[in-house]
This record gives sequence, structure tokens and C-alpha cells, in this order.
Amino acid sequence: MKILVKRIYEPADEADGFRVLVDRLWPRGMSKARAALDLWLPDLGPSTELRKWFNHDPTKWDEFCCCYQAELKENKVLVEELKGWAKERPMTLLYSAKDEAHNQAVALRSFLLRQKEGLQQKRRDVAEEVQGLKEEKCRTEPGKDRCRRSLGSMERRLMKRQAPVQNR
Repeated sequence: MKILVKRIYEPADEADGFRVLVDRLWPRGMSKARAALDLWLPDLGPSTELRKWFNHDPTKWDEFCCCYQAELKENKVLVEELKGWAKERPMTLLYSAKDEAHNQAVALRSFLLRQKEGLQQKRRDVAEEVQGLKEEKCRTEPGKDRCRRSLGSMERRLMKRQAPVQNR
């Protein structure tokens, strides 16, 4: 998953891939043609209250990220759509703030990448658990064909138990 972050006032480039504006408000002085967007997701931007409170104050950055991530967790449908697009091709999250280090696109990118890492870690944990069960089962019942069949069902049960909750 390749996710870039770019200020919307910078010229569009082929390397941007799928361009998504994640500001709640349309950027000042930016025409739709010049923005060269593939998608605008205003509801994925921070809430008006959070945006006004943060006011791009770097001293509030950590708390802003925490609050914004809580909002993102409540907006599962849009987050899942965004992750789906990011899996298919490079994606650039666009923002209009002047601060390149402290804005919602940076926080959103971090959130998406951490979710990906978390899912990969869950998969590794499940694989280790399944391997341990296979070794234990085969030690207690060596050479039995039913061992292989029951391990497949155990693996499916573990994957279901570890799978993230999909759109509710």
C-alpha cells in the first residue's frame, strides 16, 4: 500500500496516483479543474469542532491525532473504501493546510499504515498459533489423516476469531 501526502496547491503529477482530498472544506482559490481530483471525501476530514480546536497548533498535535483517530474509527465505511483504493494503486492524500507536518492528511496516512501493520501482525500471530496447534496435534496423533483435516478446521476457526470486524 503506497500512500503519499501532498498539499493540494502543488501541481498534480502522474506519480500521485489516485488523488483524494481529505479536507472537510474546499480549499480557497482552488478550481475543480486545477485540483485534478479523483475523489473528495469531506466526511473523512476532522470534525468542525476538532478542526477549529486544533487550529494547526503543533503543541496540540498529539492530542489532535488521538481525537482524529477516534473519529476515523467511527467512520469505518469511508476508511475501508480508502484502504481498498490504496491497495489497488498508489494514492495521494491531499490537504490545504500550510503546515506540511501537522495536518489531517499526515494523521490519516499514519492511521491507515498502522492499521495495515496491525492486520499483518494478527495474521502472523494466527499463523504461529496454527503452527503450534499442528505440531501439538501431530505429536499426539502422528500419521493420522484426520489430523490434517482437523487442523484445517482449526485454522479456519482461528482466522474467523482473529478477523477484523467488517462493515456493520
